[in-house]
Amino acid sequence: MKLYSYFRSSAAYRVRIAVNLKGIAHEMAYVHLVKDGGQHRSAAFRTLNPMALVPALEDGGHVLTQSLAILEYLEETHPEPALLPTSPLDRAHVRGFALAIACDIHPVNNLRILNYLKAPLGHDQATVDTWYRHWTESGLAALEQMLPAHSGRFAFGDAPSMADLCLVPQMFNARRFKCDLSAVPRLVAIDAACQQIEAFAAAAPARQADAE
Repeated sequence: MKLYSYFRSSAAYRVRIAVNLKGIAHEMAYVHLVKDGGQHRSAAFRTLNPMALVPALEDGGHVLTQSLAILEYLEETHPEPALLPTSPLDRAHVRGFALAIACDIHPVNNLRILNYLKAPLGHDQATVDTWYRHWTESGLAALEQMLPAHSGRFAFGDAPSMADLCLVPQMFNARRFKCDLSAVPRLVAIDAACQQIEAFAAAAPARQADAE
């Protein structure tokens, strides 16, 4: 199994946590999103993922894309420890939380969006940072309200789920862009609990071989 990753990619970060938690043997392949004009734009990488995005997961001659689809695949092929609860209703809540990050918060703040805001649209860095903080802070505030009344140490209980795998990278990005987290104390506490687990800590951007 080979995971194509970039150290700052929050989508790849989710998958790195998953393979660590599940103890899945894998090879890392690093795709730099800035060097060489963006290595993800190369013809070689586009043959793996025509969307030119990381992560991509190569397994048994098949290439999978989209982080949540990869997480679902890993959950089905390596079910322990489980990233989804057992009941259909609880699973839907966890997936809804994860998708709120992956589909609503993250896409409008992805690197290619931020770069487009600067060139060709011509906005300065301060304006781009304001854009980022607006969508991230409003999205995180909504996530705080989506947590169950008694969530346990993690977002949906006393064990990490797919929700936590998506939350931790988003919290990393929020801090990187100096977002105000005072309105989301439960998310801050959940993130801190996750950081105590080596599988999460080892997946952090600073601990990747391609980190700068």
